[in-house]
Amino acid sequence: MIRIRKRNRDRNKLARLGLATARTGRTDRWADGLSDVSIAGDPLAFPHLARTDLPRHPTTVAEYARLVREIAADRARWEPLVRYDALTRWYARLETGPGYEVWLLSWLPGQSSGFHDHGDSSGVMAVVQGELIERSLTHAGEDERTLRPGGRRVFSPGYLHEVVNGALEPAVSIHLYTPGLTEMNQYGTAAVEQQSLAQPDAH
Repeated sequence: MIRIRKRNRDRNKLARLGLATARTGRTDRWADGLSDVSIAGDPLAFPHLARTDLPRHPTTVAEYARLVREIAADRARWEPLVRYDALTRWYARLETGPGYEVWLLSWLPGQSSGFHDHGDSSGVMAVVQGELIERSLTHAGEDERTLRPGGRRVFSPGYLHEVVNGALEPAVSIHLYTPGLTEMNQYGTAAVEQQSLAQPDAH
């Protein structure tokens, strides 16, 4: 049983010890007569106070990308969760942490996200099964790329893109958003064409 000490008694006791150590020339006493150990107890006596195996949450773009890579490589973690929905993309939240969240999405052939942005969120995207086509709209104009397992995409706030499964097989992807996704603005075809025309000439 952990015994709770009264603060005043500790203060008086340590004050007396302080006087004693002063007479012996030692200088290892605390200025106010108290130490963290005297108040909270010895952390080595209570291992849960000194744990070193707790996961460190990512805080940089490189660390977010690494987390997505690690989750993608751990098929036993996400594969049993995969479901498919004939009417819409299926999704499930895999993980949350301070300032980020990770989602698992599945795509049947032909399913698309439509052109959208992610509000104020940045993110990392990785395909873990099948392949997806990403169409993005940047200052350089429109771009299209095929995303396959092993590759990752990193995007900043305001990034405008569309993701679609143009293959004949289902696909699965992992998405990390930081901060957690609270806004997703959809853009119709007319709005995308208008924004594309407004982009400066890349040549």
